[in-house]
Amino acid sequence: MTVSESAQDAGREQWPEIDTSVAHVARVYDFLLGGKANFAVDRDAAERAYAAWPGGLDGVRADARAHRALLGRVVRYLAAEEGVRQFLDIGTGIPKENNVHEVAQRAAPAARIVYVDYDPIVLAHAHQLLTSTAEGACAYIRGDLREPAQILREAAATLDFGQPVAILLFGILHFFAETGDIRAILAALTQAVVPGSYLAITHLARDVDSDALTETFARLNEQMSESVTLRTQDEVRELLAGMEIIPPGVVQLPQWCPDGPADAHCPNRPLPMWCAVGRRQ
Repeated sequence: MTVSESAQDAGREQWPEIDTSVAHVARVYDFLLGGKANFAVDRDAAERAYAAWPGGLDGVRADARAHRALLGRVVRYLAAEEGVRQFLDIGTGIPKENNVHEVAQRAAPAARIVYVDYDPIVLAHAHQLLTSTAEGACAYIRGDLREPAQILREAAATLDFGQPVAILLFGILHFFAETGDIRAILAALTQAVVPGSYLAITHLARDVDSDALTETFARLNEQMSESVTLRTQDEVRELLAGMEIIPPGVVQLPQWCPDGPADAHCPNRPLPMWCAVGRRQ
């Protein structure tokens, strides 16, 4: 399937320019995962900031791989165990191996996936996210989580909101400083989906290696276009208020492993990020 109409209609000439003078989260994350879609400013920001991370740059790279592995476990669980056939991935980031549609469609070839991101470099790589099976569908929307109504409106061209949808918000909510803003966004998204739908989130932790993370993001926030707000386990749990939280609950990434012991990408140490999956009742 080709790029969604919203991306086609925008046209390349209307895409925002890629700013290489300031680090950007998607490109920093790409660098940590060993990708090539990043610039010197992103690599410099990562190397300076993550010197304070537990384990240094090697430690954060291991944690980034663990985060990516968790995404695969959650999608596989939802598609294979819970029968979810529709996924809305907001804050997609630069494509890697085992993207959401690849994992979901291995379990359910008819799965339909909509990817959402506002970074122009992600849009430039969006063709890698649109290699759907014949039975399923993939689309890409250029959208901002701050405008959930626009995302939902355009996603409806691919997804049937009368059927369950899994909303994936991996590594994005900590870019919102105001909890009230997050609550309003989550309410807009979850009220648009039917009971039996899911919300999966990850969020950087304020109560795991707190001194090191505070130092890391004080450095990183000075160099990036986005700033990070850390939250505790209880604060993350509160974001899912009103939803049924799927076992094992709000836990660190290696602990969210419904299929058995943590895999090779899960470091055997505290990992400063919380994750959870909630079901709309």
